[in-house]
Amino acid sequence: MEVKKPESPEEFAAYYDLRWRILRRPWDQPRGSEKDELEDDSDHIMVLNDEKNIVGAGRLHLNSETEGQIRFMAVEENQQGSGVGTMVIRELERIAKTHGCDEIILNARDTAVKFYKKHRYQVLRPGHHLFGKVAHFKM
Repeated sequence: MEVKKPESPEEFAAYYDLRWRILRRPWDQPRGSEKDELEDDSDHIMVLNDEKNIVGAGRLHLNSETEGQIRFMAVEENQQGSGVGTMVIRELERIAKTHGCDEIILNARDTAVKFYKKHRYQVLRPGHHLFGKVAHFKM
């Protein structure tokens, strides 16, 4: 497996497609909802399998000079639990350090809290409900 930044238009298309399919399509959200206004000011990471297909994605943006925020982490369903998410989060944490961040925050879906706890993140408080349905926790 390879961890890299998407570079070409084709890689970005596959990257955003994975984010939409995993994070938005199950809740009947339209294409485009997998993006926000911070895309151009963020660091994007993807994991490619041996066949060069994208199986993981994630994004880091800076909230301040010392605080980064991880968002839009997605792993293909058939790859969840295989270490792909760990590859994404480790690379995003490495990038955050190069930016001078000493803190990383995120909003975890209730189904992902266990994953983030495994990576030393702590629940700070309950968060929002995405689409009025998907409970999140500030970590």
